[in-house]
Formats: sequence, C-alpha cells, structure tokens
Amino acid sequence: MMFAKNIKMKKYKVDESICAGCGVCISACPQEAIEINNDGKAVINPEKCLGCGACLNVCNFEAIKEVKNK
Repeated sequence: MMFAKNIKMKKYKVDESICAGCGVCISACPQEAIEINNDGKAVINPEKCLGCGACLNVCNFEAIKEVKNK
C-alpha cells in the first residue's frame, strides 16, 4: 500500500466583514470546528478543521474563503 507524502490540507477562514452569523456552516462542519464569536460571526478553529470544505459549500454569503498556501 502506498501513501502520499506531503499532502497539504486546505485551510479556510471566515471573512467577518461578510459573515451574517447565520450558523449554516456550523451545522455543516463534521468536526465541530466552527463557532460563533462574541461579535456574532463564525470563526473556524484551525486545530479542529480538517479542510473538507463542507462549510465553504453551504455558506450563502460566500464569507468562507480558502487560505492559500505559500
């Protein structure tokens, strides 16, 4: 069996200037990596996020953006 080396998972961040705080992304996240902060905006915990993109696909406001690897 072969395993891929150096696979970089995608990372996502919420643009708080766009986020409406609706919580749809929270329901979509299989890792429970998203919560609403004190400002009523979604925040992704990078320690829990696996980079699956489920949140990106359900955000009606397109507030979730992929963080580009350098």
